[in-house]
Amino acid sequence: MSDRTSLPLSALPADRESAVLVGRVWRHDIAGPVPVAVRGDDLIDLSAHAATLAELLDRADRLDIARHAPAERLGSVQAALAQARAGSQDAAVPRLLAPCDLQAVKACGVTFAVSLLERVIEAQASGDAARAHDLRQTLTATLGTDLSSIRPGSEAAQRLKAEFVARGAWSPYLEVGLGPDAEVFTKAQPMSAVGFGDAVGLHPDSQWNNPEPEVVLAVNGRAEVVGATLGNDVNLRDIEGRSALLLGKAKDNNGACAIGPFVRLFDDRFTLDTVRTAEVSLRIEGAEDGFVLEGVSRMQEISRDPLELVRHACGPHHQYPDGFMLFLGTMFSPIQDRGAPGAGFTHRLGDIVTIASPSLGSLINTVQRSDAIPPWTYGVGALLRHLRQRPVPA
Repeated sequence: MSDRTSLPLSALPADRESAVLVGRVWRHDIAGPVPVAVRGDDLIDLSAHAATLAELLDRADRLDIARHAPAERLGSVQAALAQARAGSQDAAVPRLLAPCDLQAVKACGVTFAVSLLERVIEAQASGDAARAHDLRQTLTATLGTDLSSIRPGSEAAQRLKAEFVARGAWSPYLEVGLGPDAEVFTKAQPMSAVGFGDAVGLHPDSQWNNPEPEVVLAVNGRAEVVGATLGNDVNLRDIEGRSALLLGKAKDNNGACAIGPFVRLFDDRFTLDTVRTAEVSLRIEGAEDGFVLEGVSRMQEISRDPLELVRHACGPHHQYPDGFMLFLGTMFSPIQDRGAPGAGFTHRLGDIVTIASPSLGSLINTVQRSDAIPPWTYGVGALLRHLRQRPVPA
């Protein structure tokens, strides 16, 4: 196992001393979740100032609250990270949760050129990984792989789309990858995302799947982008490849959305421009076969600016009064063979997935089946009941 997956502090930003980090933990003593801030090695309960993380992100003084507001210390960040990584349950240590609660969880697809090529291949292969290998070779030989200079909606993009169609490679992904409208879909329900250290889930019907390492924007109820974190948009390539209309089954399952470990709030040191130039790395480590796969997504290669993607998701046409988390898409579609030549990549149970970026830290999860990990039982209704019963902070 790599040092990256064993050292708790590697889950925090490289400049963690100056980063303003907020998130959520489960307090065992009150049997419920609370929003928290990270101050040094301390986890600070912010529930006296905001009942939910969505409410905190709506506050104009969120930075001051996270940095300075008087509040209860719950424990050590290092201890919480170490416990989550080990999968242990010490009631004296708060349990890390995904850093979102009431927010919708949305995702953008086909925002990188490489992703576009792989989605076209998926659709042409009808979810068959073996056919995908031959199609990949044919398409890259004729069209190339460097599509990064193509601006969606431009005349050049429309010409490229026509070339794909002429070669018999039509796909609905061409429209969202090259056309004027971005793909924005619902990735997960509020309160359903898993956090740092949790297992992510694969639908038992899937035999061809992979992680998708992404930057996730935190957008508040006024449509203001107020921070960012990391996410794994777990992808079932065989199911989505059979039909784009199976997107719900391919994307929204128990444990199929991981976010964390914390939201880093924008300030004078960390801005949307930091996100625009971020590099997001992926490392997959096989628990039994010793397989290792590594790759990097460079946000500078995204085909649509993050703010453009936010505008596609919300505006006069659609509001999110509780805010939303927005996955920005990935350029990483692993094709490295695992096993037989030409078989490509797919997960095996027990894989350790590490998604990292220097300014955001690391999100680490293990891979299991969605019907074998703990079921999702704590939803919005449970949160409302908890808030109703919780004593009002003094």
